[in-house]
Amino acid sequence: MTRRIRIGGAQMGAISRSDSKKEIVDRLIALLRQASEKGCELVVFPELALSTFFPRWYAERDGMDGYFEDGMPNAATLPLFEEARRLGIGFSLGYAELVQEDGRVRRFNTTVLVERNGEIVGKYRKIHLPGHAEYEPERSHQHLEKRYFEVGNTGFQVWDAFGGRVGMAICNDRRWVETYRVMGLQDVELILIGYNTPVADSLSGESETLRMFHNHLTMQAGAYQNSTWVVGVAKAGVEDGHRLMGGSVIVAPTGEIVAQAMTEGDELIVADCDLDRCRYYKSHIFNFAAHRRPEFYQRITSQTGVE
Repeated sequence: MTRRIRIGGAQMGAISRSDSKKEIVDRLIALLRQASEKGCELVVFPELALSTFFPRWYAERDGMDGYFEDGMPNAATLPLFEEARRLGIGFSLGYAELVQEDGRVRRFNTTVLVERNGEIVGKYRKIHLPGHAEYEPERSHQHLEKRYFEVGNTGFQVWDAFGGRVGMAICNDRRWVETYRVMGLQDVELILIGYNTPVADSLSGESETLRMFHNHLTMQAGAYQNSTWVVGVAKAGVEDGHRLMGGSVIVAPTGEIVAQAMTEGDELIVADCDLDRCRYYKSHIFNFAAHRRPEFYQRITSQTGVE
């Protein structure tokens, strides 16, 4: 008997600064209903799915707090949770989280995992924050995640959910091999990733084609090398004058893309993901217990930069 789950990748088009939270949540619910009509059991929403990508603007550190959520679910997002519970669909949702923790206000780039009954069963806070913390005039646009967010403190966890072993990551995390391997060592079978990635790099001048290639390359390699499904979902399109890439994908444990978005708008991609397909590579080529040699990998955890 296979462990097959039908997954929907709910790519979103641009969210403007002027969009109300209700308008945004209504779009999420519309995608959720499309997924229900297609028989999906789990829907993956993008990073920062409740707001425009506000780290492109420079302000005081608390000047963007209006884009943060101080609870989940809250009054604005409760209709999404209720509709998901009514439909019997789980989801993952990325948002900016503001929390009182360790006696102070803390801000994280966060994703929650919600089971079919509407209950939050997992939370991940982004670890690999890209960009910079202060205004840099030489850039064509700013990328101030290091200004508005702290490095996540959840670690890369894996949860027993949806009949398998499920992990989460956010945007820039997908570029780092350690993201996948730490979860791979926990026997992950499904990794959910939301992203907001500019089409143009602010410094390098890389082509759009090359940036999309790297976007897919990292997720395909992570899937194959850790024998896991990977679902990567974008917020895309021209957002407040800045274009974000689409290219949302569902990647099999073989590294093959089995579903891909073709637009930069609200678009649902769907695939039947058999979690038992992870077994072959976990038992043979990437049988960690048989073949890994951690005694030679000490540099990975003992240093950060090149020495």
